Amino acid sequence: MTSLETLRTRAVEESTAQGSGFVGAEHLFLAWLLDDGLAQQALVQAGISADEFRTIIASRRAPRPAGEGETSNALSSHAERALAAAAESATVAGRDPNGDDLFLALIKEPRGAIARALTMAKARPTELRRLVAPPPAARSGKRRDGSPPRERSGQPVQPAPVARKRDPEIDDIPEARAPERPRLAPPPRPAPAPTAAPKEHSWVLWIGLLAVPLTVGLKYLGVSSGWVFAVTCLGIIPLAGAIAQATEHLADHAGPTVSAVLNAAFGNATEVIVAIAALHAGYVDFVKASLTGSILGNLLLILGAALLAGGLRQPILKFNRTAAGMSSAMLAIAVAALMLPSMLRGTPADSHLQALSKLVAVLLAIIYLASLLFSLRTHRRIFTGAASGEDPHTRWPLGITVVVLAVATVLVAVESEFLVETIGPVTRSLGVSQGFLGLIVVPIVGNAAEHASAIVAARRGRIELAIQIALGSSTQVALLVAPILVLVGGVIGSGMNLVFPGFQVGALAAAVIVSALIVLDGESHWLEGVQLLALYLMIAAAAWFI
Repeated sequence: MTSLETLRTRAVEESTAQGSGFVGAEHLFLAWLLDDGLAQQALVQAGISADEFRTIIASRRAPRPAGEGETSNALSSHAERALAAAAESATVAGRDPNGDDLFLALIKEPRGAIARALTMAKARPTELRRLVAPPPAARSGKRRDGSPPRERSGQPVQPAPVARKRDPEIDDIPEARAPERPRLAPPPRPAPAPTAAPKEHSWVLWIGLLAVPLTVGLKYLGVSSGWVFAVTCLGIIPLAGAIAQATEHLADHAGPTVSAVLNAAFGNATEVIVAIAALHAGYVDFVKASLTGSILGNLLLILGAALLAGGLRQPILKFNRTAAGMSSAMLAIAVAALMLPSMLRGTPADSHLQALSKLVAVLLAIIYLASLLFSLRTHRRIFTGAASGEDPHTRWPLGITVVVLAVATVLVAVESEFLVETIGPVTRSLGVSQGFLGLIVVPIVGNAAEHASAIVAARRGRIELAIQIALGSSTQVALLVAPILVLVGGVIGSGMNLVFPGFQVGALAAAVIVSALIVLDGESHWLEGVQLLALYLMIAAAAWFI
């Protein structure tokens, strides 16, 4: 069995090779993983090899050069405690410390890369301890120092029974053995959530149901368009929440791949329905502003509020920087795709902007589908546990889920028609532009339920889920909703293309750059949330005066 000194030397070599400024507990775990014991074999079979664990370390922490007064073989506090605990447990057992003692100390309270590796392998520490812990020694009548056992309560200890004479007719009969317990068996899959009618959320749909007749009544009573617009927006908010809840419960009845398709189809259903109604009425600039506003709202308003809410609960917020980096890269590509047609406006290629927009839209949709393949298939292990902080909920029956989804979608379509009819009168009576309504007001209305979910999740410590909502929604709008509207606009002849105003493209570029700078290191705090919110308010103020 490898000694602690040998493992420490290996850990120093691994830390140096990765460019780390210290030797952490993860490097000790990697050094132990290079051995060939039962626990190591079990982890390798579960998918955690030394190379895989190096990848996990690299994805969790950026390389840090050794600073002044810090050498490459300096131990972190966690690593020092693990080595001390390993040495102490071996001393108590009366033997020299080895790698298994260190391993038991490291998984006593797994954290960081070690905890992530065990989660990815679905390995329970109790199973791993059973593979490396020595069997308990048989109790004897002597103490550790060889002296006879002490008397307790004044009564002598009973002597050990005399061994009986061996009887071949009895002792040669083989004992029945219990089936051997599988090593590091993955935990059983949780039972499906019980089905129940959505009573706890039925008020959401009922409010949306009441909003439709109320809107019709106000419209035909001759109430001002401003009031009709406001009531319509208030009616869309609970309906959008009902669509989101029904989509979530419908995904519970399917696998992860089908869930991703459902989320792509209904995740932004409210925005798509409102935008199609607006395109049919000829409000192309309003639709472009709503697309830009939805991305800005997710990147700045939702993400900023989530970081602020979570940062007030704990000082440092940590999350999967690989997923955040992928979303940031795709958003940067989307902004570049919007800039290309815009830069060609007014050039000899002006007559081909519609065809170019359709080509770019198809390519953006292909990139989105490739991202689903990346996260769900080829690199699924990297994203394991990204949404593990979601609240468990009682699954709705499939029939009720489909009915709620269908009814809410139809009501959103009805409310969208009323909303679009009031855009012109509202802009004239209130003196606001279509750009401001589309950039600020409508995205907040359509994403209100999503905004609330992300903020509540961050406040409860599930920052991974909150960031997934913010970045995932932005990516979906940029790479899926915008291409769909371009293609739909071409079918109905609305002239929808990807030529956006310079202010909107500049605002998108600023939002993508700032949000990427914040999330690419895999950690954040409340101040960065305030910075994102401040940038959103600056853009909203500028949009008011356009």
